[in-house]
Amino acid sequence: MKRKELTCIVCPNGCPLEIDFEETPSIQITQIEGHTCDKGPTWAEQELTRPMRTIASNIQVENGDFPLVSVRTDAPIPKNSIFQVMKEIQSITVKAPVSIGQALIENPAGTDCNIIATRHVNLA
Repeated sequence: MKRKELTCIVCPNGCPLEIDFEETPSIQITQIEGHTCDKGPTWAEQELTRPMRTIASNIQVENGDFPLVSVRTDAPIPKNSIFQVMKEIQSITVKAPVSIGQALIENPAGTDCNIIATRHVNLA
């Protein structure tokens, strides 16, 4: 049996969690202690079995009143896909105008998300 300590990031409490688990072909969680809300165990299980993250970055804009547009994923992606998604983000330039919420890249690196704009960029 193994034990891992994590700090839960789901709510502002930041509970120190202690997770007991077994590593067979897959991770089997046997016990989770230290959470003060019901969201902690669900987050801890996901973090150990399939960690997910969101990305925030920038994409270059051609002919815009700003040279960059801020972007983010519209859903969490698997942690091991971050570098592939970032490579796609860094490889493109979009043309102005850009609207908030506009999907600039669909399903980057085969993930189930879109890269969306988080600000308006007008024509220069």
